[in-house]
Amino acid sequence: MIGLDQEEIAALLAETGQPPYRARQLYASIYRRQVLEWERMTDLSRNFRAAAAERFSLELPVLRELQAAVDGTEKFLLGLHDGQAVEMVFIPEPKRDTLCISSQVGCPAACRFCVTGTLGLKRNLTPGEIVGQVLLCSRRKAGILKRLNLVFMGMGEPLLNYDAVMKAIRLLADPQGMAISPRRITLSTCGIVPGLHRLAREAVIPLLAVSLGSPDDAVRSELIPVNRKWNLESLLEACRAVPLRKWITFEYTLLKGVNDRPEDARALAQLLRRFPAKVNLIPLHSHPALPYEPSGPEAVARFQEILFQHDVSAFLRRSRGEDIQAACGQLAAGQSSARSAAAFSCQGFTGAPPAAS
Repeated sequence: MIGLDQEEIAALLAETGQPPYRARQLYASIYRRQVLEWERMTDLSRNFRAAAAERFSLELPVLRELQAAVDGTEKFLLGLHDGQAVEMVFIPEPKRDTLCISSQVGCPAACRFCVTGTLGLKRNLTPGEIVGQVLLCSRRKAGILKRLNLVFMGMGEPLLNYDAVMKAIRLLADPQGMAISPRRITLSTCGIVPGLHRLAREAVIPLLAVSLGSPDDAVRSELIPVNRKWNLESLLEACRAVPLRKWITFEYTLLKGVNDRPEDARALAQLLRRFPAKVNLIPLHSHPALPYEPSGPEAVARFQEILFQHDVSAFLRRSRGEDIQAACGQLAAGQSSARSAAAFSCQGFTGAPPAAS
């Protein structure tokens, strides 16, 4: 039942002869009060609760493992009903918290600087499995929804699971439910152009982050294979079509000798000229499965300075949770390993994003 909206709950209950107001009560219990035990829904009749408990499930993903980093970051390994697993990461901050969630088991995008991309796609998550990640964390940490930034930067490409992701966002943002403002929800994509055009027509639109990789089509096609289908020109055209509340964030993972040269920085500044954008510069986290090395501190500083000189806002993201392999692109799990862990990409996410205003 988790993942259903109020109309769907009403239709389901109508099959058992229940009046429409029962759906409103149940919707509020699940999403607003986050009460998922039938016996605790005391605004519902005893007979209804007994019948519903036999017919309907309110199960969340199962917490298989929780790891805590020295900086307070927590990594959750979550088991799904079919034995698959995903990970999410909770990042505490003084003024706000961030929860990084997954939208797919694995990822079909195959970005070459992301370990998750080496796994391929196992399957899409359902709306209930996406919302369930947030519910699980919120029930463990009472009151966090009031200060939570939610980022779709974990496992998977959100726009390749479009319908489920957008339904989850609508549920998460519903003022009658979990009431997480769309200004505190960020969707990260590697550049699925048809999905961006669909997003532009939505009534509820989250903030947008785009993994860029390179200002050169040939290099970007090597790093982010979807660029072979939707190149930079079509990507930026689609980005311009999305109604902006403030800006689009472009995530740029710096790779030694590949995309970190001064000419790359100047080309990036030229590409984004007169574009309402900011750039997050992401340190690569090395892994044996990746063919690249991280850029050195001097190259990173030089790259950022060139962007500043061309009036492009650029921020160097600090990594969180590296000691538990919870940082961007760092996690990789083999399903055949003893802990049967999942992989985690965090598509360019290495710290809490700026608070929306």
